[in-house]
Amino acid sequence: MPEITIHIGGRQFDVACQAGEEHYLHTAAKMLDDEAQVLADQAGRMPEARMLLMAGLMLADKTASVEDRVAEVQAKLTACEAELASLRDAKAEPERIEVPVVPQAVSDTLAELAARAEALAASVEEKAAG
Repeated sequence: MPEITIHIGGRQFDVACQAGEEHYLHTAAKMLDDEAQVLADQAGRMPEARMLLMAGLMLADKTASVEDRVAEVQAKLTACEAELASLRDAKAEPERIEVPVVPQAVSDTLAELAARAEALAASVEEKAAG
């Protein structure tokens, strides 16, 4: 089991940890040291036990705040996932579009007019050519 030295509040501590967890311990010690430094800057020198207690409480307060925020975000994510699932499961009804139908009599009349127009055009071309 590795033993590493950490520094908190200007004091040195030897701490044992599981193999491979040294980085996490250094990171945690750095967080605690940062809080201890804030205390030292505000209150000056204080007993080791009090400094560690106060720094630990400050970190716990930050952690509680982050946990509350994570819970809020998790609730929003759950709601969004539920909405997405309901949208995926929804059967979209196609929009109904009614197309007007041209009555057969109108189609017949238009065809007759077109035939007359073609006949007139042919007659005009014939007279113009001749």
